[in-house]
Amino acid sequence: MAVESRAFEDGVPRMSNAISAATAALLIALGAASAAGAQELKGDARAARNKIASCEGCHGIPGYRTAYPNVYPVPMLGGQQAAYLVKALQAYKSGERAHPSMRGIAAGLSDQDMADLAAYYAGAAK
Repeated sequence: MAVESRAFEDGVPRMSNAISAATAALLIALGAASAAGAQELKGDARAARNKIASCEGCHGIPGYRTAYPNVYPVPMLGGQQAAYLVKALQAYKSGERAHPSMRGIAAGLSDQDMADLAAYYAGAAK
């Protein structure tokens, strides 16, 4: 595939129809792959029972206040929306959210672990 000889006519890059079509096809394929990868995993609340130990030390104590990195009340997770919990854990794992303890915990969780934990806490009483 070749770029047309007038590739920069008027200072604007121009592509041949073949390149434009290939680029469009690639973008469509990437979008479809992204959408397929974004499908939610089905969480298993029963499987999470073996994974909650790291959570319960802080989030399972009513009225608990943490002292690291700052003193603040730790949120209770029971009854929270599953999708919110998964997004929060993903944000800790990626570094988008910065709490050091949560980043460390989330770093060791797989996507399935996150879905399982979210299913468990979404079904738990507030």
